[in-house]
Amino acid sequence: MERIYLDHAATTPVRPEVAEAMRPFEEEVFGNPSSLHARGRAAREKLDEARDRLAAVLGCRPGELVFTSGGSESDTLAIVGVVEAAIHRGDRRRKLLVSAVEHRAVLDTARFLARRGVPVEYLPVNRFGQVDPDFVLERATPDTLLVSVMYANNEVGTIQPVQQIGRRLRERGILFHIDAVQAPGYLPLSVDELHCDLLTLSAHKFYGPKGAGLLYVRRGVEIAPLIHGGAQERGRRAGTENVAGVVGMAVALELAERERPKEALRQQSLRERLLAYIRRELPDTRLHGHPTERLANNLNLSWPGVAADILLFSLDLAGIDASSGAACSAGALSESHVLVSMGIREREAGGPLRLTLGRGNTESEIDEAGRRIVAVVRELRERLARSRG
Repeated sequence: MERIYLDHAATTPVRPEVAEAMRPFEEEVFGNPSSLHARGRAAREKLDEARDRLAAVLGCRPGELVFTSGGSESDTLAIVGVVEAAIHRGDRRRKLLVSAVEHRAVLDTARFLARRGVPVEYLPVNRFGQVDPDFVLERATPDTLLVSVMYANNEVGTIQPVQQIGRRLRERGILFHIDAVQAPGYLPLSVDELHCDLLTLSAHKFYGPKGAGLLYVRRGVEIAPLIHGGAQERGRRAGTENVAGVVGMAVALELAERERPKEALRQQSLRERLLAYIRRELPDTRLHGHPTERLANNLNLSWPGVAADILLFSLDLAGIDASSGAACSAGALSESHVLVSMGIREREAGGPLRLTLGRGNTESEIDEAGRRIVAVVRELRERLARSRG
């Protein structure tokens, strides 16, 4: 039985082009980019070249990029870094606004700061998981330092009105951070059009290597480093840069952006094909998230009476790689904070199944996935009916 991978929101395979670009750094270009000798200069040249290429995709200056280990570090650096810098310069603005459906990297960082006395407010969302821009501006009082709203949700795929929020916050001089980890390959990434001051990306979400990420920091925005011990990344993130990872990330982001118009439409067509089949066979299928303003590859479904853990285990046996939500929460027994914030309780709706398509999925594969998913849900329901009988 051939396995079908439908968990691209959790991670993606490294593209051959990316692996090829990274290969020289395993043996040939191994120098420390901070070293002054020839090998170090060669590594620095490749690092700078990758920085330029990434900046070109984002439409920013190369010096506005900070290389990190991934999305969680970038989110933490953005939020804690801005707060620590404000404290250091004596800025009385300390309040943080974060949406209730953010990734745990943002929510847990906000809670960490709240325990240390930083005022934090969580922005509610509607039944589709969207934040109301007017409400954001209503809560953005003069003591607000930073607002953090993700570009697109990692669980239900809902796209947030970040352009509207960012434009209006800039008029008030309030910093705006966007977790854009799920966006590459699906949504535009121009930081000017997004009106953001900070933006997070993670390479392994767009067919790049794990352990490589970046934080865009608009020129003039102060952040305090989380990691000390060196002057790398203009003093904003100490530690020898992951040259191979950064080079791979640059290639992966260029390819994702170049292919985005056609590939996003292709995956959206496959997604709609899969949803139509499942709904036809299982009419009570419930779709979570915005029906249209959602990532092209994302489906978040549930069926009354079908528990997420049993469903995932059965799908795994049926050769389907999927998830019930964020990969970092796998194994957690609590309900999805995203669905709860949307007013959805698993006890009534059933456990969520997240299916996220990718560039490797084909039409025949999606058709087979649909058949297997329907068969598993029916089998679980029959088993439940027999146990109650």
